[in-house]
This record gives sequence, structure tokens and C-alpha cells, in this order.
Amino acid sequence: MKIIPNDDGLGARIKEIDLSQTLTEDQVGEVRMALSKHGVICFPDQKIDAADLKAFSGRFGTLEINVTGNYQEPGHPEVMILSNKVVDGKPLGLSDAGQDWHTDMSYSKEMAFANVLYGIEIPRVNGTPLGCTEFGNMRAAYLDLPDDLKQKLDGRTATHDFNKFWENMRREKGSSRPPLTPEQKAKKPPVSQPIFLTHPITGDKVLYANPGYTVQIDGMDKTESDEILSFLFRHQLQPKYCYKHLWSENDVLMWDNFGTIHNAVADYGPDTPRLIKRCQVMADKVLAKVA
Repeated sequence: MKIIPNDDGLGARIKEIDLSQTLTEDQVGEVRMALSKHGVICFPDQKIDAADLKAFSGRFGTLEINVTGNYQEPGHPEVMILSNKVVDGKPLGLSDAGQDWHTDMSYSKEMAFANVLYGIEIPRVNGTPLGCTEFGNMRAAYLDLPDDLKQKLDGRTATHDFNKFWENMRREKGSSRPPLTPEQKAKKPPVSQPIFLTHPITGDKVLYANPGYTVQIDGMDKTESDEILSFLFRHQLQPKYCYKHLWSENDVLMWDNFGTIHNAVADYGPDTPRLIKRCQVMADKVLAKVA
């Protein structure tokens, strides 16, 4: 395989690898390290099906089955369908656009290591792809924080709540999402996470707070907590930390949930179809390696 870093400090492309084939353990290790180092990896020009996507993703950890229980590939519940298409009057998949910046599974005690998405239909206008995915570099964001704030927040935790994200999505124009049921909320109660997390593979410190899920710095007055979180959210979204992936058909995009935050841009409508399939890799294997 050939690893080609992006020019802007976040992300890389990996070529000369076929994800429809079973990777060797050495190849899996190379991908894991490249992902942890570069944050976002694109494998262009892949021809895979849902079983291939699941098999590749499963080499890196246990695959999540989403709490909503909807929009899954038939026969492969670990593969979620992300789409704005409607078939027989019903949504084909779940929209991932307009979510605000977030880190997947930061609301869960069982943390996520990586997302793996396969682009099948990409919306375009005049040849320009829409629905890009943006990323923020949380290693760089941590390093650039003021020293006094690093000291103030060192060792502290913050509460992350899945319902914050879900309600934000329900407020999006045209959203058909219902509120979470009491049973769904019970499966994903709020949890506390370190504000500064040590990456389990690289050992780097990262800023592990995000606008999508983080609601409160634990043990801190709410006014002060809101002020600090607002500063952190503005700080981590500075353009110098960000990278925008413009999708092409047959891209497989993989990103590290420890070292990045991300946002799916909602700049396309129902007349420009989008279809992406997704697996979410839990962190059980990578955390076990450092335990």
C-alpha cells in the first residue's frame, strides 16, 4: 500500500490496496497506525459491498449496532445506510447532514475508535460534489490551548449527552426524526469523559470535547462551564485545524474518533441523491492493546 499525506496537516490517502480482499495482519497494523497518525484516511476507487465493508471494518474492533435500530443493511445490522433517498414513500436511510461538529460515541462509556464510510452515490451540482465531510485536528487544538487553561482543565471531566445531538438533529429543516423514547434514552444515558484524553495508540494528548454532545464540565459552576465550553468549541473549529473531504463515488473514508471531530455538511437537497454505507468501530481492540 502507498500512504500519501495531505498537504494541510490532517488526513492521508492510501492507494494500491483492495478492500474487497482480506488484509494481512501487517496491513491492518499499517492502516491502524496511519489512521492514528493522520486522523483521516481515504481509500479511493474501491469496489466493495456491505459484507466487504463489514469485514474490513471488523478487523479494527467490534462493530456497533446503532441504538435506533433503523436504516440498516438487510442481513448486516452493523452496516448503517446514510441517505436522503426515498423508496416507496419511506426514507431509505438516516440523514447524517446538519449534525453540528461532534465525535461519534463520546456520549457512551464504550468509546468508538473509528468510522468507516463507503460512498456509493454522491450529490453534485455542475460537477462539484456536495455533502462534504469536515474534520478538525484535536491534537493541534490541544497543543495550542493557553497554558493556564490546560492547567485548569487537566484531569477534569465533562458530561456528554446523546440526547443533545438528537434534539439538534430534530430541529433541522425537514427532519422526520421522532424524539428518543424513554427506552432509547435509558440505553444511552449521559456519561463523563476526560476533557483531555491520551490517544491510546500515539500517546498524544487531544481535546476530547465537542459541540454535538458535550453539555457540562463536571463539578463546575454552570456559568463558568458554559463560558469555557464556548471558548473550547470556538477554538477547535479554527480553519487552521480543519480539513474538508470532497467525496467521490467509491471512496472509502475512515477516521479516528479520538483525534478528530467531524461535521457532515448539509448543502444538498432531495433532488440530489446521496447514498453512503457506514460501520462504526468500537475501541475495544485498541484499548485492549494498551491496557
